[in-house]
Parts: sequence; C-alpha cells; structure tokens
Amino acid sequence: MKALLVALALAAPLMANAAPYTPSGTCGPFPKVDVAVPAGWCVALVADNTRGLRFPRRIVELAPNRFWIIDMGNWEPRQGRLLEMTLNESATDPAERVRITTLASKLDRPLALAVGPDGKVYVGEAGRIWRTPATGPVVQEVVVDKLPDGGAHPLKEIAFAPGNRMFINVGSASDACRDASNQPAMPCPEVEGDTPRAAVYEAVLGEGTPALKSLKPYATGLRNSVALAFVGDTLLQGENSIDYPDAENPPEELNVLRAGARYGWPYCTGDRQVARGYEKKADCKATEAPAQRWPAHAAPLQLFAVPASNPSPWAGQVLVAWHGHRPTGQRVMALKVDAKGHPAAAPVQVVGGWNAAEGVRPKGAPTGLTVDRAGHLWIVEDRNKTVLMVRRESK
Repeated sequence: MKALLVALALAAPLMANAAPYTPSGTCGPFPKVDVAVPAGWCVALVADNTRGLRFPRRIVELAPNRFWIIDMGNWEPRQGRLLEMTLNESATDPAERVRITTLASKLDRPLALAVGPDGKVYVGEAGRIWRTPATGPVVQEVVVDKLPDGGAHPLKEIAFAPGNRMFINVGSASDACRDASNQPAMPCPEVEGDTPRAAVYEAVLGEGTPALKSLKPYATGLRNSVALAFVGDTLLQGENSIDYPDAENPPEELNVLRAGARYGWPYCTGDRQVARGYEKKADCKATEAPAQRWPAHAAPLQLFAVPASNPSPWAGQVLVAWHGHRPTGQRVMALKVDAKGHPAAAPVQVVGGWNAAEGVRPKGAPTGLTVDRAGHLWIVEDRNKTVLMVRRESK
C-alpha cells in the first residue's frame, strides 16, 4: 500500500490540467497544432477534454473512421471507460466531425486495448483481461482473471503471438524492491516463487469456456512492461527502468524476450550493471543484456508494430511512445527491425519538438499509438487529454 501511495503522489503533478494547445491553421479538416513532424506532414487536434476525454491511454482503429479508445480516467480504481470515436471529416459543422460515445464504464485502471487474432477486442484492466465483439453491444467475456492489481505498477499490457498465445505484463509492486526498513531486499520476494511480479506472462487461449488453457511466467526481472509487441517471431519489450534521480541513469531498455530468461530487475540495470543498493550482493553476468539502451527517463509506454502493407512511411517498423516528462521523453520514435523482428538500427524521431511553450502547446505526453489504414499516425495523450493525428499536409 505504501508503494502505491508513493506512486500516486508522484503521478499527481503529472495529471494536473495541462495548458491547452493553441491551434494555428488547419491540418486536413481539423485544427493544426505546433508540434515537430517530418516535412510535408502536420499534426491535427482531433479531440480533447471538451469532448469528454479525461486520461486517454490507448487507441485502435476498427474500421475506417471508427476507433476505440481506452480512457483510464485517473489512477483511482474503477474510473476507466471504453470509448468509441467516429469521424465524419466532410461535415460542414466542425462540431459534427467527431463523435465520442461511452461503450463501457467503471473499468479498473484499464490500459491494454488490442484486436486479437479472433477479431475480438481485448481490454486489459488492472486485475483481468476481457474480450468483446468489435460490433454490437459490449459483452465483457473474462479471459484471464485475478491478476495482481496492487502496488506501483498495476497496469496490464498485452501482445498476441501465433499459437493462440497472449503475453501479459505483470509489473513490479515497487520501484526498486526495498524492505520495510527501506533497504534493498535480497533476495527480492517479488521475483521469487511460481507467480512472480516484474514479469511477462504467457497465456495460451483456446476454444470454449474457459478460454484460458494455461498461464505461466515467460520472462522475469522486468520492472514494468507496458510496452510490448510481437514482431516477426520476436517478443519486444520496452523497459521502464528504476527511478534514479540522475538525469542520465539508468537507461531505459529495449529487450528481446526469451522464454525462461531473467532481465535483471531489481538487481541490475542497463547492460548488466549492478543497481544501486545491490553492490557486492548481485551478480548480473547471468542476466540478459538489452538489445538497445534508450535514454534515461524516456518512459516507453507503447510499442506499435506497423504492418508492412501499410501506406505510411513507417510500414514494417515499430513505433514507440516515449512519454517521459523529462527532456528525453515527449516524442514518438520509429525503430527499424529485421525479418525476425530484431532491432536493426537506432530509433529515429517521428514526432518531437514537444516541450511546453506558453500560448502554443503543453508538454507532450504520448501514451498510445496506432496507424490507420490510410497511413495516418494517431496519438493519444493522457495528461493533455487529447487525440492527435499526424497526416500529410494538403497540397
């Protein structure tokens, strides 16, 4: 409980109402906002708190001009909603171009939102995963239940893989595994036993009821895996590292996850470096090194694999939302991967220049991404309460 209260206290200033964007001109049929994107592209403000958004964190496209959005509400239990956003870009009245309706409410700190291989939409609340048909009334068919829902990292992310497999984030209950006297716990109880925290679990789904056929830890020592994507034949994870006060340490990580492997938390950070407090206690040689080290405090909050057939410039790449409130965050990056899904180059900025500028824009807060069938990049921001679209400028 103490860890959760600390996490909420840290999050509170970030969730305060941000100064709004001041549009200048148009981007397609929507107001244009001043955020840096590649030449020939612009950023449209599609929706904000005036449309009822409170804390949006994920977005998926279900059909042209039809999107579902997870709005967590805040960090209190059962304030979340599943929303539907429909667009009519040709409407002459700007108020009629966007419609947002509530499909489900009182959700418990929801985050995950993904279309499964069965065509159903999967929603991850703090303690459970459920699915519903993408059309018709929402029916919450629980697939995985009784997941750990307390502590500093209760949010669930999911990623699908062939073989009816679904990977689930079960984040650590604490930042750095300290005991009651605030000393490093050795061994850390969170990563021990048959049901560890700080892990990614593998669920196997099947036909019939219950749909869950098995659930077990897949990879451990992962502080908080809210950025997960299965690409090629590889499960990628963006690690939110321990919160040192240093500006440049420890690095965030991009990890290639393997069954049974340990990735170091809380004993190790970065490239097998012993974490503070565990000097002369931990041996990091047996842990997995990251595939890439990313800037400290970048806070990767989603990985989105763009289909190779998509008409956007990022086809076949993985987009990453760097949410961090320090200068290393506030941007969207694109990562090239090889045929197996392994990183092939350093990430490149797609959206940036997102520092706060009075009378122009708030500090960027990207939390959720998707690329629609037309090749537009969609971004939701939690603390800014917005839906943004990056699209080509009209000629």
